[in-house]
Amino acid sequence: MEPQGMIDAKQLEELADAGEIDTVLCMFTDFQGRFVGKRILPHFFLEDVMGEEGLHACLYLIAIDMEMEPLPGFEYASWETGYGDFKMIPDMSTMRLVPWLEKTAMVICDVADEHTSELVEVAPRTILRRQVERAKAAGYTFKTGSELEFYLFKDSYEEAAAKRYQGIQPSSPYIMDYHMLATTKDEWLIRQIRNGMLGAGIPIEFSKGEFGRGQHEINITYADALTTADYHALYKHGTKEIAAMNGTAITFMAKWTMDEAGSSCHMHSSVWNEDGSESLMWDDDDANHMSPTFKHMLGGLMSTSREMAWMYAPFVNSYKRYQLGSWAPTAILWSHDNRTCGFRVVGEHQGNRVESRLPGGDVNPYLGYAATIAAGLHGIQNQIECPPLFEGNAYESKDAERVPSSLHEAIAEMERSEVMREAFGDFAFGHLVNMARQEQIIFDNQTVTDWELIRYFERG
Repeated sequence: MEPQGMIDAKQLEELADAGEIDTVLCMFTDFQGRFVGKRILPHFFLEDVMGEEGLHACLYLIAIDMEMEPLPGFEYASWETGYGDFKMIPDMSTMRLVPWLEKTAMVICDVADEHTSELVEVAPRTILRRQVERAKAAGYTFKTGSELEFYLFKDSYEEAAAKRYQGIQPSSPYIMDYHMLATTKDEWLIRQIRNGMLGAGIPIEFSKGEFGRGQHEINITYADALTTADYHALYKHGTKEIAAMNGTAITFMAKWTMDEAGSSCHMHSSVWNEDGSESLMWDDDDANHMSPTFKHMLGGLMSTSREMAWMYAPFVNSYKRYQLGSWAPTAILWSHDNRTCGFRVVGEHQGNRVESRLPGGDVNPYLGYAATIAAGLHGIQNQIECPPLFEGNAYESKDAERVPSSLHEAIAEMERSEVMREAFGDFAFGHLVNMARQEQIIFDNQTVTDWELIRYFERG
């Protein structure tokens, strides 16, 4: 059954003719995971954007930082190349209504060369597409699911910014993990988000309070990796829009304050046969009910965790989340239903899967799932065995390999990764590495933090 809210070109035309749709959002994500694009009139979209002319945007959009500043060091885009245009090709399977915006529909676009219409290899959605294609060529489908956590504040985005994000007020004064009274107080907004997502064709399972003051989690039903990444990106974007329209603020920062638990994005994944009809993860005869395919996939995920870390944790702030006893992992270990480990095996039979607890709420889903497939395929194709099951408190493990503790460390691991280079190709790999380096350079060379002012202004 087609999810609620999905429409095709014919339905768009009918809705536009009836005056029920007057705006189409054409969007794609940049490397920060944000949607960028244009607002189009419906009939122009149908007649021109879907025709040979298509829609154009500046290619600097996949070579910028969070402040929209063009970054140096990219082969794909630079001042020397003149920052020309690329083409945005609508993926009509993603066209949907946007219930929280009046008379609006949206569609996710793929980024393509302006002249050849070939997909741009360094665009985040293309990077994931290529890994999906590699998996299919090897006879596999990866199915995935996102569990995204966020903090809700009573301040608006503008009020929070005016306060320089100091003294802002979370929606709850106490930890609200599974707490029904505390979450009832926020239900006026969380219900809007759940229902808005369902109306936009994004299948939501449930919401709950999380282990933080004002922290929530809303889970999205699993699907194939590309669909899940689309759901994830749209959900995150829509959640912020709904919050803003209600005079509140939501953050998916990995660690908005050291006084609270970080916000995770637990990424679930499993390997299925080529057409996605049968899971290849369960084994009745194995002591842990894990098939050889599962063990090798997990071996790939674990053995590449450090070199792939930037794909799950892309910012300086991302690494503040990895704290002992914080619900975020510090050790690259696996176990059954053990939340102290980096990898948690859960589910039974067709639902048997691995939950990676490495990504934060700030992960770009296209890159995170691309890394998941690349690592899983590496493990399967090279028959990499996962280490023995860990029992106990992984935070106290003395022998475990550790998650990188800083962006510096993650970049160093990434730069020498032959697995990433082979999986993504030299061109995309170089783009990814430069994006990581530039984020670190900006922080190291252009930033004075509040911590430094407090520590050194008088006493330094």
